[in-house]
Amino acid sequence: MTASGGSNHGFDEVYEGMSSDNIKGLVLALSSSFFIGASFIVKKKGLKKAGSSGVRAGSGGYSYLYEPLWWVGMITMVVGEIANFAAYAFAPAILVTPLGAVSIIISAALAHVILRERLHIFGVVGCILCVVGSTTIVLHAPQERQIESVKEVWDLATEPGFVIYAVLVMAAVLVLVVHFVPRYGQTHVMVYIGVCSLVGSLSVMGVRALGIALKLTFSGMNQLIYPQTWTFAVFVITCILTQMNYLNKALDTFNTAVVSPIYYVMFTSLTIVASVIMFKDWDGQNPTQIVTEMCGFVTILSGTFLLHKTKDMAESSSSVSRSLRHLGGEDGFEQEGIPLRSQESMRPANTMTNCI
Repeated sequence: MTASGGSNHGFDEVYEGMSSDNIKGLVLALSSSFFIGASFIVKKKGLKKAGSSGVRAGSGGYSYLYEPLWWVGMITMVVGEIANFAAYAFAPAILVTPLGAVSIIISAALAHVILRERLHIFGVVGCILCVVGSTTIVLHAPQERQIESVKEVWDLATEPGFVIYAVLVMAAVLVLVVHFVPRYGQTHVMVYIGVCSLVGSLSVMGVRALGIALKLTFSGMNQLIYPQTWTFAVFVITCILTQMNYLNKALDTFNTAVVSPIYYVMFTSLTIVASVIMFKDWDGQNPTQIVTEMCGFVTILSGTFLLHKTKDMAESSSSVSRSLRHLGGEDGFEQEGIPLRSQESMRPANTMTNCI
């Protein structure tokens, strides 16, 4: 009986962090991942359908704008982004941000079923790793900090620790933009991604602050009367526009199979650091919980890299097959396989998925 009691006590400690707000944030984050992951497939179907009767997007055409299926995909993605925005109002960034990897699983699974794009066995292993890592983080995530006013968020944002972090980030971004982008932007992938990730870590803090302000407003405590709310809104818009600009540059210059995992790692890592500094997510947790969360995060990273690596393998295999068909004297029409480097028209749309 003693052993059973001790076991139940430990079980309760594990689930101590799953407050009602955390559960709401979890449901919104998972819903966001589902909608965003599904949107890629719907948009791809729309692009293929539009390309069959007009100039393909990859060749500079815009016939997809007249395709209803593509717009369904865009609306689906917008719904996912709204859910992602709302998730930050209820749960800490250390819970919401890593769950963005779930959209990769949804996209890979639906592509395998709907688009008949083969999912390599290592891709399946990558999906499993992402699920295991996400589950680990969910079970050990810290409780959401109880905030009663946007002024409290402003006080957290103006504390010396976060001010120092924000100044260092802005200084690093300025150096990258002024010195490194003109010289190395076209040859070193870390330059563009560095700008996106650094600015992204601040934008998520702004999104979380704005989300909390709106949540309180909808619950009857109007936060729109405070200038801090509008300051956060302007800050978020500025950061997201900056991220979109440099992420599009990265996607336009380098292979998406390289950009996506590196950006995910840097953006998520810096966001967690920023959230820990500003919102003090780890203050109420013991070292075991923190280490477990980090292990879950590393597991998700491993799964993400494995998924993108298998996509790269599929691209190489597809290139070899096309070369063999060409040497064999087949016609010049090739089937469209899994897009390991995103089509030009999909790049701007994918940008918003990674911004917040």
